[in-house]
Amino acid sequence: MPDNSEDWVLTKAHGRVLEIILNRPPANAVNRAMSRAIYAALRELQDNPDYSVGIIRGTGERIFCAGWDLKETADEGGIDLALEVDPVHGHGPGGFAGITEFHDLTKPVIAAVNGAAVGGGFEIVLACDIVLMADHAFFSLPEMQRGILPDGGAVQKLPRMIPPNVAKELFLTGRAMDAEEATRWGLVHKAIPVAELESEAMSLAQEVAQGAPLALQALKEVLGYMDGLTVKQSMAQVKPGGDCDCPIYQKMVTSEDAVEGITAFAEKRDPVWKGK
Repeated sequence: MPDNSEDWVLTKAHGRVLEIILNRPPANAVNRAMSRAIYAALRELQDNPDYSVGIIRGTGERIFCAGWDLKETADEGGIDLALEVDPVHGHGPGGFAGITEFHDLTKPVIAAVNGAAVGGGFEIVLACDIVLMADHAFFSLPEMQRGILPDGGAVQKLPRMIPPNVAKELFLTGRAMDAEEATRWGLVHKAIPVAELESEAMSLAQEVAQGAPLALQALKEVLGYMDGLTVKQSMAQVKPGGDCDCPIYQKMVTSEDAVEGITAFAEKRDPVWKGK
């Protein structure tokens, strides 16, 4: 196992796509140092104007991420609440795995689930925007059998994403959800052979990256803003001249890219984005 946290999370640039690779074998279990490393990679995605889209995947073909490093916690004698929220030595500003509480991450992230996504590994997936999954992979939430709850995003999000009774049964039993079921419930965009996963994820990311940079971020911003609003409230607030607290969206509406996109369509050419 790499013993340097800098080796636990690898990044590769592919044009406007930043690939983030979980690299802590054998199970990619996430401790606090790895959480901070994932956050640093996602922070680079968010802050670097050269990138529009991220991909998260694990190394190998067996495990995407086994979730929280319970061995580290057991060695420390249990959960230390003060340490968990420590801004320097805890999971960091992105929460568990650097992404589950990275609420201002407005650039889209694709999860390429190469193998088992267990506990917190599943919660990483739930924090992503599009999910591709190897057809042999599975999700599970075994926290109930560990004396805890999957409160790093699963209990908060999963009952909103699939039928609540199905989510509750997954919480209570900890059983595995295979790729076919995950696709059927709409959690996964597509399940494919693992040999095709990386290329499929990169192709999808490159397609998404063709969108205007501000518009890509504005989409995530307004979707987050509208969470909890009625349709009537959303329609009244999220529109040109509306009063939504969405600075990226407001900037996008009158941006050079908005003019360029309309002009390029009229002139039957590809737009040249400036991100402003």
